[in-house]
Amino acid sequence: MLVEFSYRTLLSGASGSITQALRTADPPWAAAFSAMAVLPLLGHLIEFTIHFLRGTPRLTSGITASIGFTAISTLFNLYAMRRGVLITGPESRSLAEDCAALPRVIGGFILAGPRALRDRFRRKR
Repeated sequence: MLVEFSYRTLLSGASGSITQALRTADPPWAAAFSAMAVLPLLGHLIEFTIHFLRGTPRLTSGITASIGFTAISTLFNLYAMRRGVLITGPESRSLAEDCAALPRVIGGFILAGPRALRDRFRRKR
């Protein structure tokens, strides 16, 4: 666990910064692809290497679960950041404001897929 915490501290900060930069990128699908595929690929390559060198048991199942969690959490962070939540810097809001906005953002994130399918179905009619 000490190994995990050591490299995750650095990797999480860098990944969060890159995700925040992607929140304004166009087209949004390319930003989402980069956030969901490219960033996790690099992060998990580092994770795999460190755990391989440490001799972590059940490495494949651990990395597989980690990839799934990372893809979903990174996509959520990008979704929230595009709505001005969970960002840092001059455009950021207070932690209390971010926490107050999270239920709405979580609900919107959960419904984003079904809404996109509904809208696509309606356009085809």
